[in-house]
Amino acid sequence: MSANFFAHPTAIIDEGCMIGAGTKIWHFSHIMAGCTIGANCNLGQNVVVSPKVILGNNVRVQNNVSIYEGVICEDDVFLGPSMVFTNVINPRSAVSRKNEYKATFVKQGATIGANATIVCGNTIGKYAFIGAGAVVTKSVPAYALLIGNPARQTGWMSEYGHKLKFDEAGRAVCPESGAVYEQEGKQVTKVG
Repeated sequence: MSANFFAHPTAIIDEGCMIGAGTKIWHFSHIMAGCTIGANCNLGQNVVVSPKVILGNNVRVQNNVSIYEGVICEDDVFLGPSMVFTNVINPRSAVSRKNEYKATFVKQGATIGANATIVCGNTIGKYAFIGAGAVVTKSVPAYALLIGNPARQTGWMSEYGHKLKFDEAGRAVCPESGAVYEQEGKQVTKVG
């Protein structure tokens, strides 16, 4: 565990976790043994990070988020306020299913909006954008914009978080960064 991070006095940090330099952990959060948190992350109030969770660098976790065992977030991921991860498909109070946890991968730069739910066993693609309140029940392609319950794709997003408008040739330009994207079938890639 690095000594170069900030933890509010009310945060509980268990022995045996790895926390990168420059990370900030705020009020009433609980960081459990065996998790890994990268550098320059920001974990808001009342966040729980369970054992074996991996958070990359520069991950932003807003208030009231529980990140359960089986979740891996790559660099630059944004987890909105009160969003929810699951780790068992068919939970029952009287049946222990700890050996049935399913992995959830959140790829680089993805955003998950406030109060969204991510059902376990899925991958959220690079720079995908999950709208507030969406319920994601299947894997999400890179750059996809999903909304609703169940979540459905309604478009594509740039790395800067702008909805992309493709021309007849299947090209779009981010209005903020000027980056160029190409759409081919059900895939979008950044080309310049």
